[in-house]
Amino acid sequence: MADKPSRAVVLYGDGLVRFVDPSHIHLHSLASKASCGFLSLPIAPPTESEDERIVREFALLLDAYEAYHDTVRSTSLVTISERFMGMKAAIFTNNASLKSFGTKLGFSVFQIDALYINSPAGAEPPVDFGASELLKLLGFPAGKTVETSQYDLVFVHVGAGEVNVEKDKATDDLGYLNALVGAITQIAQPGSEIGARLHSSVLMSYGKVSEKDDPNLSVSFRKDDEKSDLSKLVPRQSYTMKGSQPRKDVRHHCPMLIAQWQYAVTRKDMAETFSFKDFKEYGGNLVIPADRFLHEVAFKLWKAPKYGA
Repeated sequence: MADKPSRAVVLYGDGLVRFVDPSHIHLHSLASKASCGFLSLPIAPPTESEDERIVREFALLLDAYEAYHDTVRSTSLVTISERFMGMKAAIFTNNASLKSFGTKLGFSVFQIDALYINSPAGAEPPVDFGASELLKLLGFPAGKTVETSQYDLVFVHVGAGEVNVEKDKATDDLGYLNALVGAITQIAQPGSEIGARLHSSVLMSYGKVSEKDDPNLSVSFRKDDEKSDLSKLVPRQSYTMKGSQPRKDVRHHCPMLIAQWQYAVTRKDMAETFSFKDFKEYGGNLVIPADRFLHEVAFKLWKAPKYGA
């Protein structure tokens, strides 16, 4: 545990994990030094549109699923600041529905290109400038630390486009996200002034999925294991429970992948690549429900009590 509250950046590749390949070296480098695992999601409503899915899954990350439903009949919701001890949060996204939902939850909302609008022409690569702007919002200007910051938490939502996810579009989005990971970790490298104060989370989801998706992308028991006599001796996995009650709508396949890194704070595991296979075999975080994600991050920011062990 750090001796001062951290500040957090969350880079969210929505629907992009299918397209990760060996060329995305910064994602794999992060995974090799991070604590990796999965966030489980509930089964999606059968008639859900792509735009609805984007907002619903983001709401789950904030443990704001009820608020997501209330947006239909309410314009005033309990804000992120009210729920998490005055937390100041922002989100960068190009999705109009996500902007509207974020505003109602008290986020400051920006277009992605707001990170580059003030970039001096030819001064430096735009991604490097964008990374510096993100860190400045968190109180880390020019690689230094200041005592007060504009925000405690900043989300960057990339991908799963406003219409459909086409491979070329997804490849561009993933390339951008990969470069942004590299630029941020370069600034916040071990030994730097901000290295131990910045908590980084990289989330990658599969987007819209169905039962026909690759059965190897399941975090549950294999069907033949469930039928064995030994299965009766195995307790329910914790991600399938909420309190003492089983969750009724758990989707066991195609979870979100998550890698978290904070120098001298997070525990490195044995995962070496940003992949489902590596995270399942070697990840240290196993599986937690997506609605516990923000509680875990808020704890690092001293804005919530510890969740779990």
